[in-house]
Amino acid sequence: MWDAEYDLIIIGSGFAGLAAALEARKHCSSIIVLEKMRVPGGNSVISGGLVAAAGSELQRQAGIEDSPELMMADMLAAGMKLNQPELVRIVAERSVEALQWTIDDLGVKYKPRLSHLGGHSVPRTYNTIETSGSGIIRPMLTRCRKLGIPVQLKTLFKRFVLDENDEVEGVMVSENYIFPNPKTGEIRRLRAKKAVVLAAGGFAQDITFRTIQNPNLTADIESTNQPGATAESLIEAIRIGATPIQLSLIQLGPWASRDEEGFGVGSMFSMLAGFPYGILVDRSSGRRFVNELSDRKLLVDAMLNSGREAVAIVDSKGVQHASTLEKCLKRGVVKQYESIDELANDNRIPLEALKNTILSYNASVEKGVDDEFGKPITDDLSPIQFPPYFSIRLISKVHHCMGGLRINTKAQVMHVRTQQPIGRLYAAGEITGGIHGASRLGSNAITDCLVFGRIAGRNAAQEPSRR
Repeated sequence: MWDAEYDLIIIGSGFAGLAAALEARKHCSSIIVLEKMRVPGGNSVISGGLVAAAGSELQRQAGIEDSPELMMADMLAAGMKLNQPELVRIVAERSVEALQWTIDDLGVKYKPRLSHLGGHSVPRTYNTIETSGSGIIRPMLTRCRKLGIPVQLKTLFKRFVLDENDEVEGVMVSENYIFPNPKTGEIRRLRAKKAVVLAAGGFAQDITFRTIQNPNLTADIESTNQPGATAESLIEAIRIGATPIQLSLIQLGPWASRDEEGFGVGSMFSMLAGFPYGILVDRSSGRRFVNELSDRKLLVDAMLNSGREAVAIVDSKGVQHASTLEKCLKRGVVKQYESIDELANDNRIPLEALKNTILSYNASVEKGVDDEFGKPITDDLSPIQFPPYFSIRLISKVHHCMGGLRINTKAQVMHVRTQQPIGRLYAAGEITGGIHGASRLGSNAITDCLVFGRIAGRNAAQEPSRR
């Protein structure tokens, strides 16, 4: 009946899946990670490598007062209180523990300064030295190899196999699958003696499924995600009774470049330099229209609802924080100018209006209060007056699915009829819902994946073993 059996089967090889595997290895020896694509890492490996942690060592060194309570309040505010508070609390309270695990156990290297991303009350975001999630995924994969945890690629998860008690006993997969052709591969049945962990990510690239949830997110709107971010694992979980939650809450990233596909290199330029140290203006008017450090939903709404064509502008002091600047300039995603006149002319922004906007913004920086939009004026913020100047043309792209499967605090998947856990089924990461509510704050995704990935792996591995 079974082609192979393991203690634990994990679907997905991103942050959540690998965290689950590494934590589970402390409690059981027979683990396999299944990945449908030909390379591991999913969206995690192409992410910006940003990790939010409340009460970290870098915060202590910088004299920044923070707490899990403040981080939780920020998450609930951005999520419009549609979050499940008990899950939010766990992410916030274990954020430093998860960060420290990547440093102490995996040897991940981070830059020596924090970033202040939109919607966060204080700087609390670490960034890998690579400015990429690969800086975390690579050490995780290395540790998996050392511990004898195979990561099997080109293996498509197709169905759950349930036992006589409707508990998950195993999975049906297609090995040697070639994405996206469903006719490729050979069907195999794999038994899980303890449990299955779903960590298959979101569905931002699944045009059909995402437009069912939100008809506005048509194929005309690009996504930052890798092509394999599709919904088949989520749909299969729903088929066996898993509770879907908030599937229509799909986040767009407001910091993506018009001049490149996908996440690219411009997104990190905007997040690390353009928004915190520059201004965001409407190209047609030359005026600011939003607090640049608002959460992503507020930024996207401000950009899309009025059809604005947004341009982020930063000077030579602010651009020092842009770790992807060289790549951006080389690809033409960011452009450099010796004067505001030149920048305005090239971007077709009304010159006098732009100059007045910069003067007003600079006065706010000098005063220490942004009366117009309420942007936090931090100690390291300077007026925009030091040439050369840099600009990036922005567009919103589908980025993150806040909705997914309902889980409890043990990362067990909840049944839609009974609201009790589905036996031996766990989930973590973007395939779950309820943690981020209406809008996820930047740098909270990796924290969420690490925290609940480890919880799922630990609890799944401690299930009693079937004979």
